[in-house]
Amino acid sequence: MKRIICMAAAAILTIHVSAQEKKAGNPVFPGWYADPEGIIFGKQYWIYPTFSAPYGKQVFLDAFSSPDLVKWTKHPHILDTNAIRWAKRAMWAPSVIEKKGKYYLFFGANDIQNDQQLGGIGVAVADRPEGPFRDHLGKPLIDKFHNGAQPIDQFVFHDSNGQYYLIYGGWRHCNIARLKEDFTGFEPFPDGTVFREITPDKYVEGPFMFQRNGKYYFMWSEGGWTGPDYSVAYAIADSPMGPFKRIGKILQQNPAIAKGAGHHSVIKVPGEESWYIVYHRRPLTETDANSREVCIDKMEFDEQGMIKPVEITVEGVKAKKLK
Repeated sequence: MKRIICMAAAAILTIHVSAQEKKAGNPVFPGWYADPEGIIFGKQYWIYPTFSAPYGKQVFLDAFSSPDLVKWTKHPHILDTNAIRWAKRAMWAPSVIEKKGKYYLFFGANDIQNDQQLGGIGVAVADRPEGPFRDHLGKPLIDKFHNGAQPIDQFVFHDSNGQYYLIYGGWRHCNIARLKEDFTGFEPFPDGTVFREITPDKYVEGPFMFQRNGKYYFMWSEGGWTGPDYSVAYAIADSPMGPFKRIGKILQQNPAIAKGAGHHSVIKVPGEESWYIVYHRRPLTETDANSREVCIDKMEFDEQGMIKPVEITVEGVKAKKLK
């Protein structure tokens, strides 16, 4: 009898350990999505991606939430062109931030090619992270090319001193600007400028910034988004304004797994040195530029604080519940 009990206990322990070792797998959810922003709200992980399709079909945004990085729930059409009357197509690269109980979603729309076209970067607001979001301004927040930067690929960075910045830009130029308290516009820098260029070497698009041990890590995408050379590089500085000197690539394709790994974001688990990189890539079987999927892998640092090259995987990451 004692032996049977011991065997049963061992079996239960094995099942428990197996459950703890469960991995998400890549991609983390089905469908063609790209440009994912990962963030934590409360006890949930959230991913806000671009719906990857021809520009004319990119007229809405979905979101996904998870308690553990493994099981994901889809929240469809959290924002669409019915809510944003000036947006007609190419709704891209959402960036979401919570402030005083409201959730603000910054997005690009219309893929404008010059200052005469309607579009650029907009802002929507909601009472919940899953929306529904409504237009915050009734017009674009940025609708012009400043310092040569196409107004796309926006990221909201909340500095440790309380300041909120908008970092954005395509066409190989990147700007940073100080957001007003209500996110309706910008506060000039002390020298009177509003949009300050911080473009590092080989920058193309997809900026992202975070702080670690008092340093500012600035990351961006290089190469062409339709090709296998799409990748992510980074720099480190003492200020969000830089100067940012390129250190090197940390995310790129693995010809044995997937192509074109890029346009990423980073999630840090509060109170831990657990870091994840959320990005898109193209399966080896796909040739369509829009056949992109969202993946998550671990991101680690060496003793000097440098980011180690990320190993892209099929297995993904282990389940990780938030405390």
